[in-house]
Amino acid sequence: MRDTRDERPVTPPPRPADDGAPKFGRLLIVLVLALLLVVAITFGSEAYFG
Repeated sequence: MRDTRDERPVTPPPRPADDGAPKFGRLLIVLVLALLLVVAITFGSEAYFG
């Protein structure tokens, strides 16, 4: 007796909707934080060395 599960085509699991999609909100937050860090370092070094 054969198992009927062997005859079913193998379907790949469904992919999440955001799989591989760029996350522009997170990127924007990281870029703003990096810019604020550069500004803080600049003003801090001016105050320290100036």
